[in-house]
Amino acid sequence: MSHAPDPTPYDALLLLSFGGPEGPDDVVPFLENVTRGRGIPKERLKEVGQHYFLFGGKSPINDQNRALLDALRKDFAEHGLDLPLYWGNRNWAPYLTDVLREMVDDGHRRILVLTTSAYTSYSGCRQYRENLAEALAALEAEGLPLPRIDKLRQYFNHPGFIRPMIDGVLKSLSELPEDVRDGAHLAFTTHSIPDASADTSGPAEGHGQGGAYVREHLDVARIIADAVREESGVERDWQLVYQSRSGAPHIPWLEPDICDHLEEQHTKGVPAVVMVPIGFVSDHMEVLYDLDTEATAKAAELGLPVARSATVGADPRFAAAVRELLLERAATERGERVTPCALGALGASHDLCPAGCCPARTPKPAAAGADSP
Repeated sequence: MSHAPDPTPYDALLLLSFGGPEGPDDVVPFLENVTRGRGIPKERLKEVGQHYFLFGGKSPINDQNRALLDALRKDFAEHGLDLPLYWGNRNWAPYLTDVLREMVDDGHRRILVLTTSAYTSYSGCRQYRENLAEALAALEAEGLPLPRIDKLRQYFNHPGFIRPMIDGVLKSLSELPEDVRDGAHLAFTTHSIPDASADTSGPAEGHGQGGAYVREHLDVARIIADAVREESGVERDWQLVYQSRSGAPHIPWLEPDICDHLEEQHTKGVPAVVMVPIGFVSDHMEVLYDLDTEATAKAAELGLPVARSATVGADPRFAAAVRELLLERAATERGERVTPCALGALGASHDLCPAGCCPARTPKPAAAGADSP
């Protein structure tokens, strides 16, 4: 009889995500949370929120997180892993501080955190760590005992994250008209971020053009493109492109934008494009609006056949990957020798974010790192 997996020293797992509005009345308050401190007028936020209103004022991200929690509970139960699961958000209910308070009240003192961001960047890693530090400070001010919190490593190159995306590309290719299928270009998309944020993403020794953020995405794109070539028998051109830019026009952000890229491919005579959103864990608003709505409309305008492959979402293989990452980190914390599971050229990401990793423009305390208070 096999032994049950051992999560010690951890006594709970927290799924930490971005959050999103659940209805039309939530849209502007949600955007106020997202942009707090930037002085953006409410009328401008109403304009920004129009893409939410196209979908009834509801972001799909919360339901997708609920589905992921269900998948994790199912996987944990099937493998005998007895570990309570919680879910908290940065910008909408259930709010992180409230959930951490609940976890402490339930007696949890050693918490492991999974964020719904696979790659290394300020907004994808350190900002979540800052949110955790703020929540812990709030609990301390209330006189509550503080748990120790660790964060799972960035999982961009874990097989359980990558394999579902490979299958998604193959499926999308099979759905294209046969006469354009073999010539289809693969456009790997991720969230654009300011050049300055990209350049300082990851540990300080790797800072430079694009930083860890671009390197990691390029490695994942290469892994997927190679696998698709091997399994389809067709060599296809591919490129990493960006979407969902939201910053001031005078600040340089990563380019090219997906819509500009579609125009360029059409001009070059490419017969079809598969858009592959490798930068996103689930089909939330940036995928539904920026790809399924805007980019798809641009392709229709050009007469360019496009398909959009699936994100990982609540795929059972991703749930299994989370379990494996959790047990890997638990064994490491117990002092056991562990071989991290990772594909590609970059190897497994660090367990503990070093000092200077993904720095903020205004330094703030951040939990679960080498420079944590």
